[in-house]
Amino acid sequence: MRDFRWPPPPDGGPRTYGPGPTAPRTGRPALPEPMTELVTTPHGVRLERLVTGAGEPVTVFAHGLATGIAATRPLGSAVAGTKVFFQFRGHGRSDAPAGQWTYTDLARDLRAVADLAGATRAVGASLGAGAMCRLLAESPERFERAVFYLPAVLDQQRSPAVRERLAELLDAVESGDIAAVAGVVSAEAPPAVRNTPAGWAYLRQRIDQLMRDGLAAGLADLPDQVAVTDTADLAAVTAPALVIGCQGDDQHPVAVAEALAAALPHATLHVYDKPAVLWTNRSDLRDRISGFLNE
Repeated sequence: MRDFRWPPPPDGGPRTYGPGPTAPRTGRPALPEPMTELVTTPHGVRLERLVTGAGEPVTVFAHGLATGIAATRPLGSAVAGTKVFFQFRGHGRSDAPAGQWTYTDLARDLRAVADLAGATRAVGASLGAGAMCRLLAESPERFERAVFYLPAVLDQQRSPAVRERLAELLDAVESGDIAAVAGVVSAEAPPAVRNTPAGWAYLRQRIDQLMRDGLAAGLADLPDQVAVTDTADLAAVTAPALVIGCQGDDQHPVAVAEALAAALPHATLHVYDKPAVLWTNRSDLRDRISGFLNE
């Protein structure tokens, strides 16, 4: 049987055991993380930010729960203009204010980063898509174009499976046990790629970031929150929107993507036929997002 194990092979490459090749292999290392900066927002929360590209238009990218900038960068690889990536509160080097956090707080983080950069377009992934929903419910004309990638929540709480996985990850990070963190994070990649150079590179990068920056305990309450209390609040959104979902993803139910597309007046829905889109359909996903934003 070929499966995942931690610690990694000493030569840095993937290792399979049982029948099959056993010679040492060279794993492709993850690219070094770029230099980021901390920016102070008008609401007093410092947020970690990365700006790439140049010129107009300016697009802001909002990541998912317990991930970060590295997870959203592939979504902007072919998007024209300036791209602004950031970490929500409690992620990376961003501040973790005391008290319970809601999607109103996340929308405030997103709005602040977008306003500081003069962003007219936005891409939200999972948690970031929910924050964008809350922001647009409050300010329907804030963005000229919007992409919602794998929305996870709208007007109903997330599933118990999401709460359990987040609690497991928070506990593992808090314990400082690298093997425990690796065990949880490895499930983010499809089984077919977990023991490949790309899979090991992803795993190393995620573990390095989590063990260095940690995750704030305040994140544990977010799965109990909803992005909007009533989908009718999105009826006034004027921007064309692209909503992307996929079948078979219990963390991001396709029903949420369908409901969001139905709630937005000018939305186009695309549903992939299997999960792990960034691994299985990266080229098509990149072209779809950039084609929509670059029009």
